[in-house]
Amino acid sequence: MTEQTRPASAPSRFGRDPTAARGGENTAAALLLLFTLLAIVWANSPWAQSYTDFWNMHVGLVFGDMHAELSVKHLVNDGLMAFFFFIVGLEVKSQFTIGELTDKSRAAVPVVAALAGLVVPAVIFLLLNPSGDDARAWGVVISTDTAFLVGALAIIGPKFPARLRTFLLTLAVVDDVGALLAIALFYSDEVEIWPLVLSLGLIAALAAVRLLPMVLRGPAYCALAFALWLALFAGGVHPTLAGVAVALLIPVFTPERERVEEAAEVIRAFRQSPNSEYARAATRSLRQSISINERLTTSVGPYVSYLVLPLFALANAGVRLDLATISAAFRSPLTWGVIAGLVVGKFVGITAATALVRATGIGQLAPGLTLRRVAGGAALSGIGFTISLFIVDIAIADPVKQDQARVGVLAASVLAFALGWLWFLVTDRLFPPVAVGAKLIREVDPDRDHMRGNPNAELTLVEYGDYECPFCSRATGSIDEVRDHFGDRLRYVWRHLPLERVHPHAMDAARAAEAAGLQGKFFEMGIRMFEFQDYLEWEHIYRYADGIGCDIKKFDEDLHSSHVLHRVQDDAQDAELMDLNSTPTFFVNGMRHKGPFDAASLIRALEETAPE
Repeated sequence: MTEQTRPASAPSRFGRDPTAARGGENTAAALLLLFTLLAIVWANSPWAQSYTDFWNMHVGLVFGDMHAELSVKHLVNDGLMAFFFFIVGLEVKSQFTIGELTDKSRAAVPVVAALAGLVVPAVIFLLLNPSGDDARAWGVVISTDTAFLVGALAIIGPKFPARLRTFLLTLAVVDDVGALLAIALFYSDEVEIWPLVLSLGLIAALAAVRLLPMVLRGPAYCALAFALWLALFAGGVHPTLAGVAVALLIPVFTPERERVEEAAEVIRAFRQSPNSEYARAATRSLRQSISINERLTTSVGPYVSYLVLPLFALANAGVRLDLATISAAFRSPLTWGVIAGLVVGKFVGITAATALVRATGIGQLAPGLTLRRVAGGAALSGIGFTISLFIVDIAIADPVKQDQARVGVLAASVLAFALGWLWFLVTDRLFPPVAVGAKLIREVDPDRDHMRGNPNAELTLVEYGDYECPFCSRATGSIDEVRDHFGDRLRYVWRHLPLERVHPHAMDAARAAEAAGLQGKFFEMGIRMFEFQDYLEWEHIYRYADGIGCDIKKFDEDLHSSHVLHRVQDDAQDAELMDLNSTPTFFVNGMRHKGPFDAASLIRALEETAPE
């Protein structure tokens, strides 16, 4: 899949079902909520003392004269949470390298909004807590809990949430970067120089791991990451940042056609001669065709979502909610600073910044995404939980003050959810949103579109593609299988979506196909260019046109005509209006296809939507 922009989460990454990914996120949010409630119930039960005793219990290792120990709570907060920050770091690296944040014009709005969503809450908090030890807790209000955010969006269920969800996930990445920087710069203990010098050496060693043979990289990453955690711990820097450092040094790339083809060859050999040697080779080839960043996100991510974060909630959300605690909390500027910072600060900061960026022309919202929708997402962004509670533990020493801050975090999260729910309830009724990209906006026209199959067929499959895309249907042969399956029941249409930012020859190739099409050889030219995707310079394109029997003089004239250029631009403009930004994108009987686009999946989608 060639990606121009991708949300993050990587819920819609190559080969993953976005619906299943969203279901996993909702389950993770539900678990987080369940363990939060369990912690509160435990801390307010007749066994409340056991809650405190358990998390303060020390565990350790002894080796000769060396002794190391941590409380169970610190083991969770300093140890297991390193895996949470590792996943955050992987997502940040992916987004800045191949994802949404590579497109400056599209990323400008959520990036600026996220920065405002970091600064404005902190300013509001400091207005209410300008001095003293409480002022140190300003970091509690800067971060949004991504898991609760997407879970809340799913529970509320606003109409057509896809673009808003992408916007909020992009915003959350920048939000996480700000929170990580705050922890590193402002919430570290007294710094020890020599352990930090050792940390720099370990980071350099981690950067060099990619030079090792593949079989040694996994053990090397694990050993060096653990050593880095110990060095940062000894150096006075919060050790969970080791997870971020390791993640940022791990390579990320989109699937490359050459590696995918190599994996296919090994699998073909295994199919013909099943044996353990080919099985290991096939597993290795498949693994290497996907970046280690994505493999780790897929393999480690569920453990973080379903184990680490629930344990963190259980360890940190257990605030005692007796009358004395609640009364003291709601008389405390610290509590109200947290509530105002998260609920008011996030809403005002994100919404105002979005409006300003749009008004100045610095950036634009994606099609179908309005300021009203962003405001609803900004309200939900006041749900600050995981990192907020994390910073409570490291920014505030007094247990009484910690409880007051935790009450503020919990109250703010409830209020933010209620505000977001009310906002969407009212605005969706008063100003119903319109779906973008769910339906094909221009009907198939046999006299205009490039079509294969029966023009009057009952089934229609439209592909928006790019001749340099290594995973478009003609490159992979999947459409041939689909057409063979349905025969005359299917008509297949190709439309252009040249992604010039990532494929410099895509526009030239699209124009060449249109010029050949004026001589009745549109698909023949496309097949030839897919066959030689790595050679799409003009000298090659003219050779391909000659090879399929085009009149080169006429081909050259048509190639430079406004008619050919407008045909390509018309398709590209339709794609822009539908907010299509990756190839291939399919429409099955007029509706946008989501999920895998292999032949079997497309056949199933066509059969499910076939007219009765």
